[in-house]
This record gives sequence, structure tokens and C-alpha cells, in this order.
Amino acid sequence: MMQHTMTKRKTLIFACFGIAIGLCIGTVLKNYRALEIVKRCQMKPSNQKTPFEIIGLNPEETIHNSQKTLVLVGVMTAKNFIEGRAKAVYNTWGKEVPGRIAFFSSEGSHSDELPVIGLKNVDDRYPPQKKSFMMLYYMYEHYIDKFEWFIRADDDVYIEPQKLEKFLRSIDSSRPQFIGQAGKGNSEEFGLLSLEFDENFCMGGPGVILSSETLRRVAPHIPTCLKNLYSTHEDVEVGRCVQKFAGIPCTWNYEMQYILRHNSSGRTAYTGKLKRKEIHNAISLHPIKQAPLMYRLHSFVQGLKAEEIRQESLQLNRDIKRMAKYLEIPDDSNFLVPGILLIPKEENGKRHFQDHNILGTNPDLNKFVPKSRDDLLEWSFVARSLYSTDHANPKHKIDSAMREGLEDVITEVMENINNYSRQRGRVIEFRELLYGYTRLNALHGQDLILDLLLIYKKYRGKKMTVPVRRHLYVQRAFTGIFVKEFDEDFYNVTLQKSLFQNILDTGMEKLTSHLSLPVLMGGGGTQGLQTSSTNSKIVFVLPLAARIATFKRFLQTYEHVAIEQDKNCDLLVVIFGEFFQIKTHLDLIKYLKDRHIHQKINYIQLQQEFSRGVALDTATRSSYIQNDDIILFIDVDMTFTHESLQRIRMNTMQGQQVYLPIVFSQYDPRRRTTTIDSKDVSADDLEINNETGYFRQYGFGICSIFKSDIMDKDINGFDKDITGWGLEDVKFLEKLVKVGHRQNTFMINTAEVAPDYNEQASKMRRLNIFRAPDPTLVHIYHDINCDLRLEPPQYNMCLGTKANSLGSTQLIEELFFNNPENIAFIADYNNRKEQQSPLR
Repeated sequence: MMQHTMTKRKTLIFACFGIAIGLCIGTVLKNYRALEIVKRCQMKPSNQKTPFEIIGLNPEETIHNSQKTLVLVGVMTAKNFIEGRAKAVYNTWGKEVPGRIAFFSSEGSHSDELPVIGLKNVDDRYPPQKKSFMMLYYMYEHYIDKFEWFIRADDDVYIEPQKLEKFLRSIDSSRPQFIGQAGKGNSEEFGLLSLEFDENFCMGGPGVILSSETLRRVAPHIPTCLKNLYSTHEDVEVGRCVQKFAGIPCTWNYEMQYILRHNSSGRTAYTGKLKRKEIHNAISLHPIKQAPLMYRLHSFVQGLKAEEIRQESLQLNRDIKRMAKYLEIPDDSNFLVPGILLIPKEENGKRHFQDHNILGTNPDLNKFVPKSRDDLLEWSFVARSLYSTDHANPKHKIDSAMREGLEDVITEVMENINNYSRQRGRVIEFRELLYGYTRLNALHGQDLILDLLLIYKKYRGKKMTVPVRRHLYVQRAFTGIFVKEFDEDFYNVTLQKSLFQNILDTGMEKLTSHLSLPVLMGGGGTQGLQTSSTNSKIVFVLPLAARIATFKRFLQTYEHVAIEQDKNCDLLVVIFGEFFQIKTHLDLIKYLKDRHIHQKINYIQLQQEFSRGVALDTATRSSYIQNDDIILFIDVDMTFTHESLQRIRMNTMQGQQVYLPIVFSQYDPRRRTTTIDSKDVSADDLEINNETGYFRQYGFGICSIFKSDIMDKDINGFDKDITGWGLEDVKFLEKLVKVGHRQNTFMINTAEVAPDYNEQASKMRRLNIFRAPDPTLVHIYHDINCDLRLEPPQYNMCLGTKANSLGSTQLIEELFFNNPENIAFIADYNNRKEQQSPLR
């Protein structure tokens, strides 16, 4: 009986053992296909390079003997993006990685310039689940012992290598780490990703960081993970695989959303302003969908690094000056001690211009002491507008340069305040600039007093959120003025090169204007050469009604400058009035034509009420002007020189740029002590200073543009519905701005868009507006009478121009204070106001 029982037990044991063996064999056979896939995904590179040669890694390098083996960045890309986004990554941040970088693409992918690895039996289909897993397996199989960290990245992410290195060196890579921006899916995907309540995944866009230990645990199980996919999101499946076989989730850390930054704006992300907090603080930024945007962002980041280096240089110079004082080293000595230079010899050459005695000077609040009232530095008041005494309009809009400067100051100060605040469980956020004061002196620097509204947040212990106001005192000190002598050749050689090039270019233009060069033209004619505006004809378009004396002065200036000196200009006068009203004007035109019979001096008569817009539009569409001519819209009150015409040709570019010079407008000379006869004045005779006139920043009537550009369908000449004085130039400017904005609607990238798109984009006219003060273009003062019949916007503009032309702010101040009655009136007004105050 006992022997029978033993037999049954043995049979049962053998049966269980056989079942176990069968299950194991079945599992192996089941996964055999997946194992073969992994083995076949090992790439045999088309250029026969080894995995080490592809990424430029010496087989002798290890994590123990090299500083360039901290991290291997694997960038997933596709064949269509290798020459676009992938190359942009490699040419920007890719070469600065503290380790190596490799681009993983589909089978057959190759590049002579980039370290591209084509994964066998992997295509570019989306979602790239197989590509992602095979990339991790490839890195494990070939590089697992060569790097401390491995990063899975996309080709539309920007990474700051210096910040990445600092971050990774602060973490233990020997422990399993799975770092990224944690996610559980959006609201629409909730419950559809097969995640448990305590499971998450690292979002793939901003980058996923794995320690070598994590990859070592996960990679052998990649075949199993590939055969058990529960969603179409490859980052979700990678996170599920890491959770299962490495036993760790993605880092649950609030700060990761700022360190590894994902912008949800899609293709418009990082296309606008780059001076933002997220860009300053982040290690990675995602997505950068176009290669030009990657280069733009990299250029901005490099600028920030240059600022940091300059600041470090100043600190070092201050340390040198301070220590030189303690060591009693004379200021004019270049030696720290006998035989040891303060600045190394290779850097102390003829082009080295740094002087620690200048750059090492510490900021000083008492840097300037005024000796008289005239030496006082005036403050400007900053609120929603800017109130300043050095501007023709005391209250005006804060310009973009000052606004950007204020934002930079506040951003830098808030970063310094919060540098250690998170360690103490608190943070201070900037909300609003309430008001401030600023003054700028070119010799000493800038002072700022700002009243800031801040939000104090405490999130450790007793949590609280409190609004606070704080005054901020900032000084930006300038160094003293110093002179550094260079060798004469340094300047003369550069000047001679540019002068020779200019002569050569000008000579070729003159030569090709008389000769046909079929070899250069590419088949005869002049279509093969790009049209240069340096010798283009300028057609003066002058609207006119009455003003006979002023017109006579204009013709004298035109004859002297445009005909006798420039010799490549035409004049087209659009004159309003009946024949008997314009007979004198026509006689002056005829007299000028008779003296210069080869010059084109024409006129168009319009028998209607004066309208500058109608005049300019009629002239533009006339046959007197050709498509390749520069049109200069000018007023009869303007004077100009030959230099003015040279600037117009230089700054007006066909199909690219419109020139709107900021002209100098003369004040009423009768209100000054020294008067000038405006009848026979020329631009060379006028004195340009704050007392004789002002630069009219908001005047757009004087404009130079090619006819082919102004006839663009989106510009199509001038608005002819405006009658009388003004406003037509503002409407014209709005059209120019609209056309200029077209260049921001696309960025040419030959690797990522269809060829026909690039061809259409290159033909699209995109006009930039160039403005600059031109002291040779002078508007001579004349009395302004504003017609009450004008439309309200035109009438208000007319009154504003009339008020600005009366005189300078200083002149108005002197006139006011020189009258004792005005002083008495102000004093009496203030006394009555105090007596009526309810606080008395």
C-alpha cells in the first residue's frame, strides 16, 4: 500500500516537472520571433563604420578616464528630417553635449555630416514605438558600459548642455533613475492608457533621462515590452516597461515641468518673444518644429551665455584690482610679481584692450556730484507712459527698447531673489511695475528706482500667499572713458579692402550697363544679375497747390542737387488748379526744362480739390515712372543735398525694403534770437540742434519706394478717399506694415516643406520698413492753417504738427518764466488750492 502511494507521488512530481519544462519551452518559442527582431535590428552601417566610430568614441574611453562620457543622447528622427531638424540639432546644441550624440532613423538612413544610425527593419511610421524601443536596445548593446546616462530625445527639442551637465553630475547614476516630466495622459485619454492609479510615464517630447542601471535592467526585456503594447503612445509604453522591469516610476517632481519644458502651443511654440522666464530656467525646450527656429533659439541662448561671461570677467577684474591694492602693486604695472604678468602674454597682445584699472572699478552711488543746477541729471517718471523732459512730447509711450530693458532688470533681480528661496520653502513672484524713476548719463551709467508689486508664497509649514510692495534701487555703472591704440594697419587694411571692393562693384555695374556679358548673364540680357539700387533713377513726385514762392525755392534746390550734381533724377509735379491759377507754376517748369533739355521734368494737372493721396496715387500709376525706378514722395517745403539722394538709393531695396527717413523739421525762426531767411535757405545752411528744430518721428510723408513694390496687390498705391491735409501717409504706412508682416507667416526650410512651397515663398514680396534720422532732409518752417472743414483725425493731427513747430520745450519754458505775471498766477492758484483743501 505504501509502495503504491510512493509511486503515485513520483508520477505527480514528474508530471509537474514536465509541465514546468513545457511552459518554459513554450515561452522561449513564443518569444523567439521577438528575439530575432531585436537581433536583426542591429544595424550594419552603409559606410561600414563601427558603432564607436559613428559617434566618434574611442574604444579606450570609459566613464572612469574621460570627461566626455557623461551622457549619450539618442535623437529619434526620420529620413525627411535629417537635412533639416536633425542637422539643426547637431549644428547648435548637439556638438556641445557633455558626451556623445547619435541620430536614430529608419533602415537605410545615412549622412556624411551627422552621426546617423539606421535601425534595420525599422521604418519612419508614426507612432515610432518600434524605433524608440530599438534605439534603447541599440544603446544598451553597444554603449552600456561607456556612459553614465542615456537620453531619449526627439529632433524638435532644444537642450542646454551646460545646464544638463550640472544637473546630471548632481545625481547618482549608479542607482536606477527614470527622469522626465511625469504625465498620466490628458483628460480625453484618462482611463484609456491602461495605467494603474499609482503609475505614470515620462513625456517623450522634452526628453527622457535614464541612468545606466535603469537601461541595464530594462533593455533585456524589450522584446516582451514590444509584444505587449496597450496604447499607441511610445512614451507611455516605455514608461510602462521601465515601471515593470526596473521597478521605478517617472520622477514625481513639480519642478520637472519647468526644467524639462513642454510648450503646448504646437508649431507656434517659441516663434515669438524669447526673453521669457521658461527659456532662462529650462534645461530642455520642446517643441521647435522648424530648423530656423532652432538656430534662432540657439543664438539667443549663446547671447545669454556671453552676458554671463562678461559679468564674470568684470568680477575677475574687480578681484584683480582689489588684490593689487592689498599687494601694493602700482596701477600702471602689468606684473603681479617680478616675472609674472597679471594678464597672460598670449592674451596681452595688441588687440587686447581690457584694463583692470578701468573694468575693475566697483559701482559707486556717489559717482557724480553736480557742481551747479545745470549739471543736475534729470529723472524720467515711468508708469503706464513715460514722462520726460528730454522729449518733444513730455508724455509719450514707453518704447520697446526701454520696456525690454526694464523687463531684463526685473527678471535678473527676481532670479537673484529666488536663487535660494525654494530651499527655504518660499517663492516670490513679480506681478506688476507700479511706477518708477530712471535717468541715464552716457558718462556714468543708469539709475533706476522701481516700485514693484510682488506675491510672496510660502508652501512649507504654514502656507500663505501675501501681496507685497518693494522698492528696487538699481545702478548700472559705466566704466570710465579710456583709449587703446591699435596698429595703423589694423584699420587701414580693413578700409582699403572695403574701398577696393566698393570700387570693383561700382566699376562692374558701370561696365555691365554698357556691355552685354552672356557668360555672366546666363544666356544674354540682364536678367541674370540682381538689380542694384545704388545707381537706380530717382523720380521726385511733388504734389502742389499754390505756394509759388516755396515752389520756386524747391526748383532751385532740385536744379542744384538733382540735375547738376546727381544727374540721374526725374521730376514729376502733380499740380492742382485751373490753368489761370497754375500759369506761373508752369512757366517756372518750362524755364527749368529749357535750360536742361535732356532732363525729364513733367507735370500732371488735376482740376479738383487738393488731395495729397490722389496726387501721389496718380503719379505712381502714370507712364512717367518705370517699374525699376525709385519713387521719392516729397513735399515742396523740403530741402535736400546730394548726400540725401545717396542715402535714399542705399536704403531703398527693390522687393525688400522701403525707406521712410526721419526728417528734421524747423521751428518757427521768428521766435529765436537769430533768425534765418527761409526764402533762400538750403539744407547745408541750416544749423541742426535742439533749438532750431526737431526730428519728426511720427511723420511718414517723405518716403522712397520702387514702383514695382508700391504696385503690389496688397499696397496698390494710396488711399484716394482722403481729401485735404494729412492722414494719407498713415494709411499708406499701415499697408506697408501689413506686407512686412507676411515674412513672419513662414520660414523657408528646404528639408521639411515641398519645393513648390519654397518657390512660391521666394517670389513673395516681403517689404521691411527702414527708418533713420537724416539731418540732410530738412523741412523749412511755414505757417500752418488748419482748415475747420477737415475730418476730426486730420484736424487733430494738423493742430499737433502746428504746436510742435512753434519752438522747443526749453524756449516755451523760458517764455513762461520770463513773464512775472505767469509766476504770480501760479503762486495765487496754489494758495487758493491749499485754502480750499479739506485737510486744513
